[in-house]
Amino acid sequence: MTSHVFPVQVYYEDTDHSGSVYHANYLKFFERAREHALGVDEVVRLLREDGIGFVVYRAELTYREAAVFGDALEIHTTVTLESDYRLMFKQDARRAERLLVAGVIQLACIDRSKELAPIPPSVARRFSPSHK
Repeated sequence: MTSHVFPVQVYYEDTDHSGSVYHANYLKFFERAREHALGVDEVVRLLREDGIGFVVYRAELTYREAAVFGDALEIHTTVTLESDYRLMFKQDARRAERLLVAGVIQLACIDRSKELAPIPPSVARRFSPSHK
């Protein structure tokens, strides 16, 4: 899959007392970008019809530079299938192509009973190397 790009506007509410984006808010920005990379309609359908969801298995963030109130950011996301049960999202928060925060988020697929479940074929196909 090519990189998915999701725009984020930094609002005052996103910042801390120093005027920089509060560190945990990058996780929210990345979450929104992942939903769009997966396809919001498909994520909703999987949950409602199939009882399939995704939970964070691992999150690693490296902070290089702070975003500030008023910034227009782009979240760049690439996805790989890590296993039959996990997806790995490499995500970067950028301002005008300048890397601010680099993240690697791994999601595990679960069913209605919160048990590990295989990645659905519709998702696996979307992120397989042969998908264009």
